[in-house]
Amino acid sequence: MSQNTDIQSQIAQTVELLRQKLGVKDQTLTASVRKAKRRLPRRIYKQAMMLAGAEQMASHPKLRLVLDTPKLVKASEEVQTHLSGINLADRRWGWFLSFLASLALGFLALAALAVIVLRWRGYI
Repeated sequence: MSQNTDIQSQIAQTVELLRQKLGVKDQTLTASVRKAKRRLPRRIYKQAMMLAGAEQMASHPKLRLVLDTPKLVKASEEVQTHLSGINLADRRWGWFLSFLASLALGFLALAALAVIVLRWRGYI
């Protein structure tokens, strides 16, 4: 019985980590993982979907006995390890630097185009 409750608690912890780290606000693991699909690596997404498939079965007393508990525990640990490793401040800083880089590239391209047009017209 403690193993089954352990799976349910690990699923709840995974949902909570998805809320904290990726900002997904759904109640179930299935909906949360589907919304976070593009932000998760493929291997982690597959592990999370395996957990999501077991979510409904874990709440049913007889179907819970059919679950492959060691495999689900391993998948849960893998997903939680990945989600715990996400640094929100670093992610925001990376987004900001990417935005600045694309802005600088746009200005550089505009300046190059202006120089080409001025040279073509004979002003330089």
